[in-house]
Amino acid sequence: WTTGFPILLSIMTSISRKPMRSCVNRKMYRYREEKTTGQIEKVLDRSKPNNKRAHGFMHLLIEDKTNYLLSKPYTLTCEESEEYLSMVQDTLGKNFQNRRLMRLGVSASNGGIAWLHPYIDEQGKFQTMIIPPEQGIPLWRDNDHEELNGFIWFYNVQVIEGQEQKTVTKVEYWLPEAVAYYVSDSEGEGWDLRLDSERYLDAVADENSEFMEHFHIGKEAGNWGRIPFVPFKNNDYELPDLKFVKSLIDGYDKARSDVANFLDEVRSIVYALKGYGGHDLGEFMRDLNYFRAISLDEDGGAEAITAPVDIAAAKDDFDTLRKDIYDFGQGVDKNSDKLGNSPSGIALKFVYSGLDLKCNRMENAFKAGMEQLFGFVDKYLELIGAGSYQGCEINIVFNRDIAINESQAITDCAASKGIISDETIIKNHPWVEDAAEELERLKAQQEAEKAELSDTGRSVRRPCTRPERCKSTNTLPVWKKPLIRRVENSRRP
Repeated sequence: WTTGFPILLSIMTSISRKPMRSCVNRKMYRYREEKTTGQIEKVLDRSKPNNKRAHGFMHLLIEDKTNYLLSKPYTLTCEESEEYLSMVQDTLGKNFQNRRLMRLGVSASNGGIAWLHPYIDEQGKFQTMIIPPEQGIPLWRDNDHEELNGFIWFYNVQVIEGQEQKTVTKVEYWLPEAVAYYVSDSEGEGWDLRLDSERYLDAVADENSEFMEHFHIGKEAGNWGRIPFVPFKNNDYELPDLKFVKSLIDGYDKARSDVANFLDEVRSIVYALKGYGGHDLGEFMRDLNYFRAISLDEDGGAEAITAPVDIAAAKDDFDTLRKDIYDFGQGVDKNSDKLGNSPSGIALKFVYSGLDLKCNRMENAFKAGMEQLFGFVDKYLELIGAGSYQGCEINIVFNRDIAINESQAITDCAASKGIISDETIIKNHPWVEDAAEELERLKAQQEAEKAELSDTGRSVRRPCTRPERCKSTNTLPVWKKPLIRRVENSRRP
């Protein structure tokens, strides 16, 4: 291992972070002439209306995508070994989908790429941690961004030195077989990087190198043999969803804020004065607000002037911007006229077509990330002596939360009876969550019904104590006996 300090220092100092500009940060200014110098200067005008109406389009678009793709439990299958599949599921934990996968989807949508850091804790258990996109610097080996040569993870922590609290930056430089820890007081600029002495107190490291092993299981040190940071990409371009609609959302926010400012200004009536008998306009407004009257000369007059507001044109512009946001953001507008009161299956597929295309890219990238994560699980199972499963392959299926017309789906399932298997019908029924469990319930129900029918259909004959009566009454069917009794009774005198 070669020292990573010069490489790390050059990378950290070359990164420039620019704050994202937003229309909600705008300020209102006015220009005035300085009387002493005659120069025009810009002055912040706090009297002007300055509405800042930000609309959460990105929140809706990202929540729709992540819930549509990742909210339902995924399905893992392994043809080679059910035991291996069970161990992988137990290693990841029952809450991996809710606590990790959903958050990875949101993080990747906001940052373009999210990072999952597998590690072994102090108890020797396999754990994972989500790294925000802005805290990681990947050092890719290839142009396709499929393999890593190294990874830099930096984050800020609050420390107390003496009686003062300050912010320091922790920097971790990860290689396939080692890691080095640094600390900086320059708030992320990296020009004063030095070894983090706290991490090296009890660590086993080479005296001539700052690198140390990835983890410890008991007293044994080890490494993963690869960079323990798994990328979960938003798409092939590693771009956030905001990249494609930011200008549209900014335009919508600015237009709505401008209309609100205009309406605030319209509420303030402009007066045209003629022959005002006062001294200045301040006196005029004070008299108007206090006395509800103003003093005018003989030929004077006052007229209120109001500006018309074209609300219809503004509303058309808002609707057009809203439609463009959902079209180019590949989202689903719930207020669209295309949905109607009870949309059919074909209409829903058309409305969700853009969201499906966007989720296809994320699904492919997340499957690749899960395959890399399974590789770290395999390594962990080897370390704890659970066996080697390098040849076993796990297939993952993300079950999408598809919006359907339930009545039409149930009708289609009933009409498919006898054409396709009952298992396929049950899997596509909208009320069934677990097809295997539902098949077991249906089988048990059918067996119970068969047992009940066999019990009710079984006849039990009792011995007859009066043979002469049994012989006379059993000569005719049971349903004819009451008719014969009525006939016989009618012939009696």
